[in-house]
Amino acid sequence: MNALQIKNARPNCLSLLALLSALSCLTPVLAAQANPHLFDFASIPIYGYEIVQTYQHDPSAFTQGLVYDGGVFWEGTGEYGQSTLRRVSLENGSVLRRIKLANSLFGEGVAVWKDHIIQLTWQSGVGLVYGKENLTEIGRFFYQTEGWGITSDGNRLIMSDGTDTLHFLDPETFRELGQIKVTCNGSPVVGLNELEYINGEIYANLWPTNWIAIISPETGEVLGAANLTGILPKADARGVDVLNGIAYDYEGDRLFVTGKLWPKLFLIKLVQVDKNKNDR
Repeated sequence: MNALQIKNARPNCLSLLALLSALSCLTPVLAAQANPHLFDFASIPIYGYEIVQTYQHDPSAFTQGLVYDGGVFWEGTGEYGQSTLRRVSLENGSVLRRIKLANSLFGEGVAVWKDHIIQLTWQSGVGLVYGKENLTEIGRFFYQTEGWGITSDGNRLIMSDGTDTLHFLDPETFRELGQIKVTCNGSPVVGLNELEYINGEIYANLWPTNWIAIISPETGEVLGAANLTGILPKADARGVDVLNGIAYDYEGDRLFVTGKLWPKLFLIKLVQVDKNKNDR
């Protein structure tokens, strides 16, 4: 974007309007909190969950991104001065390898693309690219929004910024290819956070709720929603933050979820519920 130049010492009303319009383009897009009651009367399937298995998870991990690949998790964690990228064991939650981000960076979502791991940062406008084998940083890319969640549909990267917009990026050049607005019955769905692409649909944590939205990548329309309220036992819920972290094992057809500072990670199955029972 070119720098603005004010040539007149006494700008008229039209030039002031033009200036304000241009400045508005420089203002970062602000994230908004999702409405937890958005799906109460929506004509979409609503899912609950069954816990298939429970695993240990590092309770100090402020989980911002999670992906399953090659038999392990790749996990991005946040907080300034504490952000990391990790390779994590499924069986016992142990950290097999970890690298620390610069103190000025707040780590966010992660995705796998071929032999690379891609990690977003929150408000720095910079994405990090690592070699999967040794977790060495091999490149960076830049974006104009905040960075929240990221996933891949096998051809493109899909990125969230905390609003109702999803951005599609070229995984080689990181050029933006397009975007969609996410809606439910015509209303915007904001707070899109950690993402996972599963069988042709985008799953998105809705910050700061216990909901996961299931989104059409073609239209942005919400096709269904899962409520994971209560999945973390009360005994484990002290001092934790929100649900955040979705990972899918394509070979095993397994869905994993966790949250920020959660001591547990769960293998779950989604189960459609009767919305007329008022048990949500």
